[in-house]
Amino acid sequence: MILNELRPGLKYDFVSESGESHAKNFVMSVTVDSQTFEGSGRNKKLAKARAAQSALASLFNMQLDQTPSQQPIPSEGLQVLADAVSRLVVDKFSELTDNFTSPHARRKVLAGVVMTTGTDVKDAQVISVSTEGTKCINGEYMSDRGLALNDCHAEIIARRSLLRFLYTQLEFFLSSTREDHPKSIFMKSERGGFRLKDNVQFHLYISTSPCGDARIFSPHEAGQEDQGDRHPNRKARGQLRTKIESGEGTIPVRSSSTIQTWDGVLQGERLLTMSCSDKIARWNVAGIQGSLFSLFVEPIYFSSIILGSLYHGDHLSRAVYQRIADIEDLPSFYSLNKPLLSGISNAEARQPGKAPSFSVNWTVGDTGLEVINATTGKDEMGRASRLCKHALYSRWMRLYAKLSSNLRTKIGKPNLYYDTKQSASEYQAAKECVFKAFQKAGLGAWVKKPIEQDQFPLTV
Repeated sequence: MILNELRPGLKYDFVSESGESHAKNFVMSVTVDSQTFEGSGRNKKLAKARAAQSALASLFNMQLDQTPSQQPIPSEGLQVLADAVSRLVVDKFSELTDNFTSPHARRKVLAGVVMTTGTDVKDAQVISVSTEGTKCINGEYMSDRGLALNDCHAEIIARRSLLRFLYTQLEFFLSSTREDHPKSIFMKSERGGFRLKDNVQFHLYISTSPCGDARIFSPHEAGQEDQGDRHPNRKARGQLRTKIESGEGTIPVRSSSTIQTWDGVLQGERLLTMSCSDKIARWNVAGIQGSLFSLFVEPIYFSSIILGSLYHGDHLSRAVYQRIADIEDLPSFYSLNKPLLSGISNAEARQPGKAPSFSVNWTVGDTGLEVINATTGKDEMGRASRLCKHALYSRWMRLYAKLSSNLRTKIGKPNLYYDTKQSASEYQAAKECVFKAFQKAGLGAWVKKPIEQDQFPLTV
């Protein structure tokens, strides 16, 4: 679109096609001011876009940064990776639900995290699997002891499950049994804490586009006629959106309602939760490890995000990083992560009907699925989830006790969950940078949960 505005009426030519049916690579060219520029991609549309990018960079010195900085694999291998990740997650879910015969196999959205430790997808491992419960927690079930899950959307649960895996892996590294150390994906960091080994990467699979900014403009599969976003500058694009308590869909944030109070929610105000698109954008800056774990490790980012259906590259890239491209003043080790984005070769068929009111989760090492009632944020017997704040905080305390005394001194003595999170000053600063970037771009203010729900000690 940009190139066409600068040089209307350009003609793109098909140059070549290579690769097997599941991993094709197309080359397209465009001639501008008597110079020819080529671009390649897994479809002609992408190849045309790359050719246009090449022309813009060369002739107009315009750098459109849409290629991630750390590409683990060449782009033509991305489709192979995407299809492999999708297949692994679906197969694992099938195994956990007795070939989809269990009553808990019913789902609208499936998500999972896959880990690779090199360029060969044969070595990939499913780390977590989850499904979406339609609703977020009902305000009356909020817990001031960290015992209820607030948000049971599939990708949010998949990331919380990944956290349990990260805790286990750091426990291996800090184990008194030396044989456990090589099992860990962590190593010592130059700055005193820990970091991921260089070859470890995490890939997020979601069976459809995440709710909020990515989904709202992608209600249908992209057809051949889909030439990208026809109205990229419309005011609605990129707006922060919230999920509605006990309902489906998202609504734009109203700038006046960014502070929710415990009393207000208990007296009937609707509890608002930020959309999945917004949370993923935040993960792409602050990391997927969360505030507590950031006290131990350097930020961890997803290397790729793969959608099983409703994949629209322009909407997804805007939703998960492009709209906060002007982010400033990030603390050291934090950056705006631009994961590889891809759909899969054969888009998943739409899951009919409403999403069930339960959400399931599994992390590698678990014997089976945990089933959570999305309205109460607890299991069907009313017990706290293994993913709740209280459970993860106790995992954190166990690890804290194993640290060397100088690392413990550096972190400080933990007390309330809220205070311990706040002591992760670099993580909190990175998060504030995200909120500022959204406000600066005119996209609204981030709505925070009532502070009271984090003010619990572990002894409760």
